[in-house]
Amino acid sequence: MDSAISDARTPLGASADNGLKIVVVGGFGVGKTTMVRSVSEIRPLNTEETMTQAGEAVDDISEVRGKTATTVAFDFGRISLDAHNVLYLFGAPGQERFWFLWDRLFSGTLGAVVLVDTRRIDDSWYAIDRLEHHGTPFIVACNDFGGPQHPPEAVRTALDLDPRVPLVSCDARSRESAKHVLITLVEHLQAHYAGQAARPRQEFV
Repeated sequence: MDSAISDARTPLGASADNGLKIVVVGGFGVGKTTMVRSVSEIRPLNTEETMTQAGEAVDDISEVRGKTATTVAFDFGRISLDAHNVLYLFGAPGQERFWFLWDRLFSGTLGAVVLVDTRRIDDSWYAIDRLEHHGTPFIVACNDFGGPQHPPEAVRTALDLDPRVPLVSCDARSRESAKHVLITLVEHLQAHYAGQAARPRQEFV
């Protein structure tokens, strides 16, 4: 499956005719823009704006002191799976004041990555809640910020994750690591939708 994702940042071929929408969500400053930027085979579209002192009263930056810019709409990138299938990646804004955009971004979404900073685990609950509300399958990826490593079982317990939801570690700055996250998601989606197709249909009489 790893070889299915192209390493070259080349234009999408004319034969690609099946676009699959993926959303990367998570709290403020967890690395969503970084992940889209690192893995996209095209120059990603970013709607980042410089953070100013005026915004300190609105956005809590106490845990992300090095952050100087923030997404105010969404990020967009693209990566080819094969000659006929391509992933369209949308990075959702993390600040609470932009959460109203999420429901629109989730429309038509095949699946999602919830990016987590384990130092701020509470910031991930809203993303998981909204995805479960929409019935959107997802995986959880813990971004490595160089802090203490937490056992997967502890992260699952903290997030109250369904045991069927894959949990992986990643470095959003690394293209190879971000590719691994997307491969895990695609494999999870294949299993999820294959399971749905195999369920017997209910007949109403």
